[in-house]
Amino acid sequence: MTDDGKRAAGEAAAALVEDGMRLGLGTGSTVAHFLSALAARDLDVAGVPTSEATADRCRELGIGLLEVNAVEELDLCVDGADELDDTLTLTKGGGGALLREKVVATLARRFVVIATEDKLVPRLAERFPLPIEVVPFAVAPVIRTLERRGFAPVVRDGGAYRTDSGNVVVDARYPGGLEDPAVTDVALTLIPGVVTSGLFVDLADAALLGRADGSVRRLDRPAEPVAS
Repeated sequence: MTDDGKRAAGEAAAALVEDGMRLGLGTGSTVAHFLSALAARDLDVAGVPTSEATADRCRELGIGLLEVNAVEELDLCVDGADELDDTLTLTKGGGGALLREKVVATLARRFVVIATEDKLVPRLAERFPLPIEVVPFAVAPVIRTLERRGFAPVVRDGGAYRTDSGNVVVDARYPGGLEDPAVTDVALTLIPGVVTSGLFVDLADAALLGRADGSVRRLDRPAEPVAS
Protein backbone atom coordinates (compact mmCIF):
# COMPACT_ATOMS: atom_id res chain seq x y z
CA MET A 1 0.00 0.00 0.00
CA THR A 2 1.44 3.38 -1.01
CA ASP A 3 1.80 6.40 1.21
CA ASP A 4 -1.10 7.99 -0.70
CA GLY A 5 -3.57 5.82 1.18
CA LYS A 6 -2.17 6.84 4.55
CA ARG A 7 -2.23 10.50 3.55
CA ALA A 8 -5.83 10.26 2.36
CA ALA A 9 -6.96 8.68 5.63
CA GLY A 10 -5.08 11.26 7.70
CA GLU A 11 -6.51 14.18 5.76
CA ALA A 12 -10.05 12.77 6.02
CA ALA A 13 -9.68 12.54 9.80
CA ALA A 14 -8.32 16.09 10.04
CA ALA A 15 -11.46 17.29 8.27
CA LEU A 16 -13.53 15.94 11.21
CA VAL A 17 -11.81 18.21 13.73
CA GLU A 18 -13.67 21.33 14.81
CA ASP A 19 -12.35 24.50 16.38
CA GLY A 20 -11.97 24.26 20.15
CA MET A 21 -11.82 20.46 20.30
CA ARG A 22 -9.72 18.54 22.78
CA LEU A 23 -8.16 15.61 21.00
CA GLY A 24 -6.48 12.27 21.54
CA LEU A 25 -3.45 12.20 19.26
CA GLY A 26 -2.30 8.75 18.21
CA THR A 27 1.04 7.38 17.11
CA GLY A 28 2.37 6.02 13.84
CA SER A 29 2.98 6.75 10.19
CA THR A 30 -0.67 7.32 9.27
CA VAL A 31 -1.16 9.61 12.27
CA ALA A 32 1.84 11.63 11.06
CA HIS A 33 -0.23 12.59 7.99
CA PHE A 34 -3.17 13.46 10.23
CA LEU A 35 -1.02 15.77 12.35
CA SER A 36 0.34 17.57 9.30
CA ALA A 37 -3.16 18.05 7.89
CA LEU A 38 -4.46 19.18 11.27
CA ALA A 39 -1.71 21.78 11.65
CA ALA A 40 -2.46 23.11 8.16
CA ARG A 41 -6.05 23.87 9.23
CA ASP A 42 -4.76 26.28 11.90
CA LEU A 43 -7.54 25.53 14.39
CA ASP A 44 -7.61 26.36 18.08
CA VAL A 45 -7.20 22.78 19.30
CA ALA A 46 -5.01 20.84 21.70
CA GLY A 47 -4.54 17.18 22.41
CA VAL A 48 -3.13 14.45 24.61
CA PRO A 49 -0.26 12.69 22.79
CA THR A 50 0.01 8.91 23.06
CA SER A 51 3.80 8.84 22.74
CA GLU A 52 6.84 11.02 23.16
CA ALA A 53 7.30 10.87 19.37
CA THR A 54 3.83 12.34 18.82
CA ALA A 55 4.44 15.00 21.46
CA ASP A 56 7.67 16.03 19.72
CA ARG A 57 5.93 16.23 16.34
CA CYS A 58 3.11 18.35 17.80
CA ARG A 59 5.64 20.81 19.19
CA GLU A 60 7.26 21.06 15.75
CA LEU A 61 3.88 21.72 14.13
CA GLY A 62 2.58 24.10 16.79
CA ILE A 63 -0.25 21.82 17.96
CA GLY A 64 -1.06 22.44 21.62
CA LEU A 65 -0.55 19.65 24.12
CA LEU A 66 -2.64 18.60 27.10
CA GLU A 67 -1.59 16.65 30.18
CA VAL A 68 -3.62 13.46 30.43
CA ASN A 69 -4.08 13.75 34.21
CA ALA A 70 -5.69 17.17 33.76
CA VAL A 71 -8.30 15.91 31.28
CA GLU A 72 -11.59 14.24 32.15
CA GLU A 73 -12.87 13.82 28.60
CA LEU A 74 -11.72 14.31 25.03
CA ASP A 75 -13.95 15.23 22.10
CA LEU A 76 -12.23 13.02 19.55
CA CYS A 77 -9.36 10.55 19.42
CA VAL A 78 -7.65 9.78 16.11
CA ASP A 79 -5.22 6.88 15.94
CA GLY A 80 -4.02 4.15 13.61
CA ALA A 81 -4.30 0.37 13.74
CA ASP A 82 -2.09 -2.57 12.88
CA GLU A 83 -5.18 -4.61 11.96
CA LEU A 84 -8.94 -4.28 12.27
CA ASP A 85 -11.94 -6.45 11.53
CA ASP A 86 -15.40 -5.52 10.29
CA THR A 87 -16.66 -4.98 13.86
CA LEU A 88 -13.92 -2.35 14.33
CA THR A 89 -12.06 -4.44 16.86
CA LEU A 90 -8.40 -3.47 16.51
CA THR A 91 -4.91 -4.65 17.20
CA LYS A 92 -2.51 -1.83 18.06
CA GLY A 93 0.98 -1.48 19.43
CA GLY A 94 3.23 -2.00 16.44
CA GLY A 95 4.79 1.32 17.36
CA GLY A 96 4.98 0.37 21.03
CA ALA A 97 2.47 2.94 22.33
CA LEU A 98 -0.39 0.54 23.10
CA LEU A 99 -0.79 1.36 26.80
CA ARG A 100 -0.98 5.12 26.33
CA GLU A 101 -3.09 4.68 23.21
CA LYS A 102 -5.64 2.63 25.15
CA VAL A 103 -5.77 5.10 28.03
CA VAL A 104 -6.35 8.02 25.66
CA ALA A 105 -8.92 6.16 23.55
CA THR A 106 -11.03 5.45 26.62
CA LEU A 107 -11.16 9.18 27.43
CA ALA A 108 -12.66 10.14 24.07
CA ARG A 109 -16.34 10.57 23.26
CA ARG A 110 -15.51 9.46 19.72
CA PHE A 111 -12.61 7.35 18.49
CA VAL A 112 -11.83 7.34 14.77
CA VAL A 113 -9.32 4.89 13.36
CA ILE A 114 -7.20 5.79 10.35
CA ALA A 115 -5.50 3.08 8.32
CA THR A 116 -5.06 1.74 4.83
CA GLU A 117 -7.58 -0.70 3.41
CA ASP A 118 -5.15 -3.62 3.54
CA LYS A 119 -5.28 -3.52 7.36
CA LEU A 120 -8.83 -4.91 7.26
CA VAL A 121 -8.69 -8.65 7.98
CA PRO A 122 -11.16 -11.49 8.69
CA ARG A 123 -9.41 -12.47 11.94
CA LEU A 124 -6.91 -10.64 14.09
CA ALA A 125 -3.42 -11.77 15.16
CA GLU A 126 -2.83 -14.34 12.45
CA ARG A 127 -0.94 -12.21 9.91
CA PHE A 128 0.23 -9.37 12.16
CA PRO A 129 1.25 -10.34 15.70
CA LEU A 130 -0.68 -9.01 18.66
CA PRO A 131 1.48 -6.69 20.80
CA ILE A 132 1.29 -7.34 24.54
CA GLU A 133 2.95 -4.96 27.02
CA VAL A 134 4.69 -6.76 29.87
CA VAL A 135 6.65 -5.61 32.91
CA PRO A 136 10.32 -6.62 32.50
CA PHE A 137 10.29 -8.76 35.67
CA ALA A 138 7.65 -11.12 34.26
CA VAL A 139 8.67 -11.64 30.64
CA ALA A 140 9.67 -15.32 30.89
CA PRO A 141 6.59 -16.44 32.88
CA VAL A 142 4.30 -14.53 30.51
CA ILE A 143 5.95 -16.12 27.47
CA ARG A 144 5.42 -19.61 28.93
CA THR A 145 1.77 -18.87 29.67
CA LEU A 146 1.18 -17.54 26.15
CA GLU A 147 2.75 -20.64 24.62
CA ARG A 148 0.53 -22.92 26.71
CA ARG A 149 -2.47 -21.02 25.39
CA GLY A 150 -1.52 -21.56 21.77
CA PHE A 151 0.22 -18.29 20.95
CA ALA A 152 3.56 -18.00 19.15
CA PRO A 153 5.18 -15.17 21.16
CA VAL A 154 8.40 -13.30 20.40
CA VAL A 155 9.98 -10.70 22.68
CA ARG A 156 10.47 -7.54 20.64
CA ASP A 157 14.15 -6.86 19.92
CA GLY A 158 15.11 -9.63 22.31
CA GLY A 159 13.96 -7.53 25.26
CA ALA A 160 16.07 -4.50 24.42
CA TYR A 161 13.03 -2.51 23.27
CA ARG A 162 11.23 -0.50 25.94
CA THR A 163 7.97 1.42 25.71
CA ASP A 164 7.71 5.02 26.90
CA SER A 165 6.54 3.55 30.22
CA GLY A 166 9.64 1.33 30.49
CA ASN A 167 7.98 -1.98 29.67
CA VAL A 168 8.76 -4.82 27.25
CA VAL A 169 6.58 -5.71 24.26
CA VAL A 170 5.83 -9.32 23.37
CA ASP A 171 4.52 -9.82 19.82
CA ALA A 172 2.27 -12.88 19.68
CA ARG A 173 0.71 -14.50 16.64
CA TYR A 174 -2.21 -16.89 17.00
CA PRO A 175 -2.49 -19.60 14.32
CA GLY A 176 -5.82 -19.23 12.51
CA GLY A 177 -6.50 -15.86 14.13
CA LEU A 178 -8.47 -14.99 17.25
CA GLU A 179 -11.96 -16.46 17.44
CA ASP A 180 -13.20 -14.12 20.19
CA PRO A 181 -10.97 -11.03 20.68
CA ALA A 182 -13.04 -9.70 23.59
CA VAL A 183 -12.57 -12.88 25.62
CA THR A 184 -8.89 -13.03 24.64
CA ASP A 185 -8.32 -9.45 25.78
CA VAL A 186 -9.73 -10.17 29.24
CA ALA A 187 -7.78 -13.42 29.52
CA LEU A 188 -4.50 -11.76 28.57
CA THR A 189 -4.86 -8.87 31.00
CA LEU A 190 -5.43 -11.35 33.84
CA ILE A 191 -1.98 -12.90 33.32
CA PRO A 192 0.28 -11.61 36.11
CA GLY A 193 2.87 -9.29 34.60
CA VAL A 194 0.80 -8.24 31.59
CA VAL A 195 0.14 -4.50 31.63
CA THR A 196 -2.28 -4.50 28.69
CA SER A 197 -2.89 -6.17 25.37
CA GLY A 198 -3.02 -4.47 22.00
CA LEU A 199 -6.63 -5.54 21.50
CA PHE A 200 -9.00 -2.58 21.36
CA VAL A 201 -12.54 -3.89 21.78
CA ASP A 202 -15.69 -1.73 21.63
CA LEU A 203 -13.64 1.47 21.50
CA ALA A 204 -13.55 2.57 17.85
CA ASP A 205 -16.64 4.30 16.48
CA ALA A 206 -15.53 4.60 12.85
CA ALA A 207 -12.62 3.75 10.58
CA LEU A 208 -11.32 5.78 7.65
CA LEU A 209 -9.49 3.43 5.29
CA GLY A 210 -7.30 5.08 2.70
CA ARG A 211 -6.76 3.60 -0.75
CA ALA A 212 -3.81 3.92 -3.09
CA ASP A 213 -5.87 6.10 -5.46
CA GLY A 214 -6.42 8.65 -2.69
CA SER A 215 -10.03 7.74 -1.97
CA VAL A 216 -11.25 6.82 1.51
CA ARG A 217 -13.65 4.11 2.60
CA ARG A 218 -15.54 4.72 5.85
CA LEU A 219 -16.65 1.93 8.16
CA ASP A 220 -18.87 2.49 11.19
CA ARG A 221 -19.13 0.19 14.16
CA PRO A 222 -22.16 -2.09 13.77
CA ALA A 223 -25.13 -1.06 15.87
CA GLU A 224 -25.72 -3.01 19.04
CA PRO A 225 -28.67 -5.43 18.73
CA VAL A 226 -31.82 -4.21 20.45
CA ALA A 227 -32.91 -6.43 23.33
CA SER A 228 -36.34 -7.93 22.83
